Amino acid sequence: MSLKKKLIVLNTTIMLGLGSAFAIPSVKAESISDIQSQRTGIQSDISEAEQVIQELKKEQTKMNAQIAQIESAMKENDQKIKDTKQEIKDTEKDIDSLKKEIKALEERIAKREEVLKERALSFQESGGDVEYLEVVLGSKSFGEFVNRVGAVATIVEADQQILKEQEADKADLEKKQATVEKKLQSLKDMEVELKGMQAQIKDQKAETVNMKAKIEEKESETEALKQSLENKDAGLEAQIASIRENIKKEEERKAAEKADLDRAAEEVNSSNSSSEGSSSSSSKESTSSSKAESSASSSSKGESSSNSSKNSSADKPAASKTESSSKPSSANTGSAITAGYKYIGNSTYKFGGGRTASDIANGLFDCSGFVAWAYKQAGVNLPASTDALKSAGRQVSKSQIQPGDLVFFNTYKTDGHVGIYVGGGKFIGSQSSTGVAIANMESGYWAGVFNGRVVRVN
Repeated sequence: MSLKKKLIVLNTTIMLGLGSAFAIPSVKAESISDIQSQRTGIQSDISEAEQVIQELKKEQTKMNAQIAQIESAMKENDQKIKDTKQEIKDTEKDIDSLKKEIKALEERIAKREEVLKERALSFQESGGDVEYLEVVLGSKSFGEFVNRVGAVATIVEADQQILKEQEADKADLEKKQATVEKKLQSLKDMEVELKGMQAQIKDQKAETVNMKAKIEEKESETEALKQSLENKDAGLEAQIASIRENIKKEEERKAAEKADLDRAAEEVNSSNSSSEGSSSSSSKESTSSSKAESSASSSSKGESSSNSSKNSSADKPAASKTESSSKPSSANTGSAITAGYKYIGNSTYKFGGGRTASDIANGLFDCSGFVAWAYKQAGVNLPASTDALKSAGRQVSKSQIQPGDLVFFNTYKTDGHVGIYVGGGKFIGSQSSTGVAIANMESGYWAGVFNGRVVRVN
């Protein structure tokens, strides 16, 4: 083979080698781009999972605080029930004592009445004045006559006075007994109400604990999903690292081949005395180098453009959503709604609370006490009991409900709880488990006990 033919073969081999060296990394670069695109999607899912986990943790914290409030309310109610039971026992003892006194007095009165009855019967049988005359005229002297007249009159007056005093004592004891019995009935009614309220609080606690368990389950599932995504992302990252390592080794191998070809070409060139052959070889090497640089630049730009497009798409924010809010029916109802906002998360339910300056200053309300106080801030005087609030305005249908309307719930009894509708299916009130709070009456516990009674304040 002539020297010139050898040179052509070597140059051709160099061109093929260089083309192969740049083609293989380009193909692998495309594979990296595809895997990187998958990683971008997975990392986006991981980010969303982390946000969900954070929201669930916030819900858990909120639920824990709510459970703590419920337990505190239950503890206070237990003490109130215990105190009420003790008062009932003490009052029953007072009633028993009064009954004994009344019985003893009635026995004494009965005996005296029997004596008086016998005297009256004797007086009647003797013809009225005969016995009296015998007593008086049977005297032996004027002095004895005077004494006997005085004695008879004194006996009659004494009997009458005793009767009056005993009747007065009896009436007083009966009055005391009626008062104590009324107090006893009131305490018994309070005990029933407290027990009903305690049952309601226990139901709310059970529901809250159930919700917390569901949140914990969802958080566990999300954590597992996040871990799975992270494992997949790590696998893809390992694939990219492996491909890059293979590219590096391939490039090193091709570089070694090129070096060998360069040395062979140099040997041929050095043995060739023809300047034409040398010039031709240099020209081909220059052309090959230029093509290789052009191919690498094109591949790099393609990958950069692909990544930029995907990142731009991932960074676009989601469209914001707006919610419409209901308007209160009047300025007064609007003021009544907003008056209680300062007590949200800063109050405690107290049976009979909200009726003194001290309770109001310390945020201690029951449901009807809070409603009356809130409307008073708006210049409207309302009664502080659920039964009376039912008649504090005109009843409207549920479909016509407006912010500011009073809403009633069947808790431990019919219309046992009341609040102020704020719109959006929610109401503000003093709940036994939370104190003053805004609650959803379209789902959960309150949806189940809402009885449909809606009263619009006049």
